[in-house]
Amino acid sequence: MAIVDMAAAFKRRLGRIYGAYTLGFCMLVLVLAVLEHWGMPKTWIGFCFLAVTVGVYAGIGIFTRTTDPDEYYVAGRRVPAFYNGMAAGADWMSAASFIGLAGTLYLAGYGGLAFVLGWTGGFCLVALLLTPYLRRFGRFTIPDFLAERYDSQTLRLLGALAAILISFIYVVAQIYGIGLITTRLTGLTFEIGVFVGLGGVLVCSFLGGMRAVTWTQVAQYIILIAAYLVPVVWLSIKQTGVPVPQAVYGYQVQKISAREQELIKDPAELQVRQFYAQRAIEYGQKLQDVPTALAAERTQASRHIAKLKAGDAPLAEIQAAEKRRAALPKTVAEAESQWRRAKAQDEQRARPLSGMPAHTQPFAGDPEGDAGQQESFDVSRRNFLALVFCLMLGTAGLPHILVRYYTTPSVGEARASVAWSLGFIGLLYITAPALAVMLKFEVFNGLVGTPIADLPAWVGQWMRVDAGLLSINDVNGDGILQLGELHLGSDIIMLLAPELAGLPYVVSGMVAAGGLAAALSTADGLLLTISASLSHDIYYRIVNPSASSTRRVTLSKALLLATALSAAAVAAQRPADIVLLVSAAFSLAGSTFVPVLVLGIFWQRANKQGALAGMLTGLAVCAYYMVSADPGLRRSLGIPGAVELWWGIHPISAGLFGIPAGTVALVLVSLLTPAPPASARALLARLRAPDPR
Repeated sequence: MAIVDMAAAFKRRLGRIYGAYTLGFCMLVLVLAVLEHWGMPKTWIGFCFLAVTVGVYAGIGIFTRTTDPDEYYVAGRRVPAFYNGMAAGADWMSAASFIGLAGTLYLAGYGGLAFVLGWTGGFCLVALLLTPYLRRFGRFTIPDFLAERYDSQTLRLLGALAAILISFIYVVAQIYGIGLITTRLTGLTFEIGVFVGLGGVLVCSFLGGMRAVTWTQVAQYIILIAAYLVPVVWLSIKQTGVPVPQAVYGYQVQKISAREQELIKDPAELQVRQFYAQRAIEYGQKLQDVPTALAAERTQASRHIAKLKAGDAPLAEIQAAEKRRAALPKTVAEAESQWRRAKAQDEQRARPLSGMPAHTQPFAGDPEGDAGQQESFDVSRRNFLALVFCLMLGTAGLPHILVRYYTTPSVGEARASVAWSLGFIGLLYITAPALAVMLKFEVFNGLVGTPIADLPAWVGQWMRVDAGLLSINDVNGDGILQLGELHLGSDIIMLLAPELAGLPYVVSGMVAAGGLAAALSTADGLLLTISASLSHDIYYRIVNPSASSTRRVTLSKALLLATALSAAAVAAQRPADIVLLVSAAFSLAGSTFVPVLVLGIFWQRANKQGALAGMLTGLAVCAYYMVSADPGLRRSLGIPGAVELWWGIHPISAGLFGIPAGTVALVLVSLLTPAPPASARALLARLRAPDPR
């Protein structure tokens, strides 16, 4: 009875704390809105959001600092289900969800729903197949489970290394998002913004581990969900007069479809498409003889500079010509790679709607059309289903999500926690399609057709942040922005929402703070998973089992710092868009961990030889296809030859091959080798025992 009373008192105290915190954040927004009205510079507003929110996160981290391993790795196993669900929601809703999902739905239309279906469906698998059993197991990490279930330190090591690889890829995407947001909030360069934002990651997780990360993530969820809902509710009121966007955005889809038909037939859009089609042909001609074409470009550039100098042209014009010559590819290989990318981009922009599918078109092609259209339809549908499959299974294999449910007081609380997680996550995911539709309506009817000279100031500001995210090129010279002349990257769509909606800058600052909260919350969990794998699973369990608890936690903090700096250095190179990086982590996680975890719980015959074969096979097949089927990875690794897709499946869904391969390898090798020891059977009996009533 006393324990129950203490738990109830703890929940009431948490309610008072986070209620006051929510009220304080609302007051901050209102105060900054008043100050903006009085003339406060936008940069100051951005710095205020950054300083105050990160300051609060830092305060939580300092207040919850600990050197106790149980507190550092699993928050003392006393996080109530409601708050753990909120923390898991923040841990889950990374920069990919907050920043990238609306952009993906904007660019891909119906096809982007694969992310919504896969990510939410994955939590159903987590609840049914893994959470209660892993919580009853009661250790710190996923490699702990592998080592005890299969009686193998080799599997512990392999599990730790796989967790590090997957989490590192994932955390690079988060820090990349942090750099984008910090740059927008403060006006700093992207590279500096990455490392400034990194400080926000470290103050949340460095001192208190999972204990600090949990309570920080609850605070971050409150900010990110408020920041996500405000712009879409405002857009809904502005466009339809109804403050429930999820209920009315279907009407806007109809208007978008009608506008798409207008843009497809618009004469100015046809001029733009013709320009890109012609330029794609020119790149194709260059690629037929790259050395000769490159030499001709260099000669032409040098002659142009000589002509400018002979004609006593202005110095700025000469310097610009010299800069263009210096930007020419240095080698034949670089020229070929650059021109192939440019050709592919121009071919896409030469298609209707700048290469975007019609928003309501389920798949490419036409099932009733000719053979080519039918094949295109089949491949598109196949890739949609493959992506849903990979994202669902990948969700069930992400170490930083699974360990989140180690923190609850009981198995029952872990089950309830997953339900709360799904509710908190679903609130954003059912809103994202509405936001994408309403933003597309604003672009099609607000930006497109506007004189370029009259575009809002924020357009130029974002173009200076990164031309790869937003760029405008008036290729037909009419001074009017056509859809084909506008390039929007998926990672910028959500951050543009307040400005497209005509909201005050304070809302833009709030959205950026929400995106920062989403990226920080996930980065915290990922960095903690990496440092725990290194310090607990490798150092303590394998290298130095006699290490004291203080030494282990101290080492974990040092490794967390080193990992964060390494991830920031990679993110500063702008490796790829956020959703693609995250999706790669999902395929790898599903291929490596799902077969060995699920069969380890539900199939008694699975043994350590089979588990080792399953993990290695799944990881190898997934990584091989991911590399061999992705042109960018092939180029970066110097792999010659053309890309060959298996059944037309895109590399983002490489887990479609890795997960079955790992499962088959585990089953076959387990059946061909001795049965697991009695200790494994006893563990399974404990894990599958009925919940106490």
